[in-house]
Amino acid sequence: MIRYILKQCKNVKQAIYGKLFAYPVIEETINEDDLAEHMASHNTPFSQGAIKGMLTDMVHCIHELLLEGKNVKISNLAIFSIGIKNAKGGAEDEEDFSVQKNIQGVKLRARATGIMLAKGLKLNATLKKAVALTGVSSTGSSNGSGTGGNTGGSTGGSTGGNTGGNDGGGGGDDGLDI
Repeated sequence: MIRYILKQCKNVKQAIYGKLFAYPVIEETINEDDLAEHMASHNTPFSQGAIKGMLTDMVHCIHELLLEGKNVKISNLAIFSIGIKNAKGGAEDEEDFSVQKNIQGVKLRARATGIMLAKGLKLNATLKKAVALTGVSSTGSSNGSGTGGNTGGSTGGSTGGNTGGNDGGGGGDDGLDI
């Protein structure tokens, strides 16, 4: 179940000022050891150590392939690719362009595939307002039964398949200034 809290846009310069938006509550981050342990518990013939080794090798290979200019698709998860963050304004012509002046950096992009697409996640059935479970409101006030406010905030990243624009993908900033 994906728990969420509501946050209000407080930037008076935006047309969405005062509107409420949902943000996921992230309770913890699972690392490779935890993922390997979880996977090993699913009646696999592989040990936790063997699974962790495969995951570690997969990450290194994806990194290597991305730096070679290739995209990597893991079915039912994501297509991983590299995006370029261009400086604002751009170059007037090819002679005026330089990497140092016109490129701010590179970033990892991930576009959901298969069951990880929004329609495959079946979000309508799995979302639950966090205050209903924790007793903590979006503003952090509690009715006495909660354990804390927003433990994760916005997850950021580009998972929706953003392929256009100057930088070739989206970042985690939704521009809400909350």
